[in-house]
Amino acid sequence: MKVAVLVGGNSMERDVSLASGAQVVKALRAGGHQVLVVDTSRGLLGPGEETALLGAGVSEAPPDDKALAATGQSTALVVAQTTTELRNCDVLMLALHGGAGEDGTLQAILDASGVTYTGSGQIGSANAMDKDMSKRLFCAGGIPTAPWLMAPVTVEQAREHVGFPCVVKPNKQGSTIGLTVVKKEADLQPAIDLALQYDDEVMIEKFVPGRELTVGVVDGEAYAVGEIVPKLSEIFDYKSKYQAGGAEEIFPADITPEQTRRVQELGLKVFHALKLRDYCRVDFRMDPDGALWCLEANTLPGMTATSLLPQSAKAVGISFAQLVEKICTLAIKRSGKAKKV
Repeated sequence: MKVAVLVGGNSMERDVSLASGAQVVKALRAGGHQVLVVDTSRGLLGPGEETALLGAGVSEAPPDDKALAATGQSTALVVAQTTTELRNCDVLMLALHGGAGEDGTLQAILDASGVTYTGSGQIGSANAMDKDMSKRLFCAGGIPTAPWLMAPVTVEQAREHVGFPCVVKPNKQGSTIGLTVVKKEADLQPAIDLALQYDDEVMIEKFVPGRELTVGVVDGEAYAVGEIVPKLSEIFDYKSKYQAGGAEEIFPADITPEQTRRVQELGLKVFHALKLRDYCRVDFRMDPDGALWCLEANTLPGMTATSLLPQSAKAVGISFAQLVEKICTLAIKRSGKAKKV
């Protein structure tokens, strides 16, 4: 099949997207597929540009505003400029993370352009990126999630409704960018101010102690449950996620069969509650009493061979190359273009 892999963009998770794109492109080409690479802030990449861009790796910190501003044009303009090339492909594999690539903006543009792309559509993408909306839908669907408030809040309101410690984070960011675990009441407003540097909405959420679990969902099936044990900090933050030795990732997780089934059941409930499609990754905390609390769903999770979703798939016997091809095939079948494969 002919695949356009969309990478980069101008979100805070640009570096992560490039790392995902590099391995997705490699896997597809190794499988004999024809691959184009499009940076959604630059356009169609030539061979030299592709090699330079996809080989950079992920830095310890996300790119700053100045670096992002220098990446190029808007997503909408780039897509408009490359529409002919994109329409000649069987499918667009979205290896994007955060920002307009994951919040439903790009999905709406692609729908209007009449092209086939992987992953959730406009509504599901927007539901999952907006953490406040996600949690409202979790509550409506009977999915346990920690209590939360949206800023502005007073210390008294936070103390009453979520308590301390609490987690303060941008409402529509990924990779824990701008997130703070607030242990002292005096640190609440500075944490809110930090989060406001990355988003216009800020969530204050009850901190759930315990273990961090994750599960991949692909085509209506929950894969292996994994556990993440951060090594560099208290939480699974940006550095822990993307630097060597940052965390221990255990697949399958060392939990009981009943707990495994419960995580998988809740993962599927999240998938349907948020109106997602094709695939996602769902993250949980399991408190010391064994209760599960859903944190969020990722509609475009990391897609390097060692990312969490590929590890979840590998633990049930699905290789990285098979996973990438399956995601592309799901989109093609959904669009009615299967005859082209």
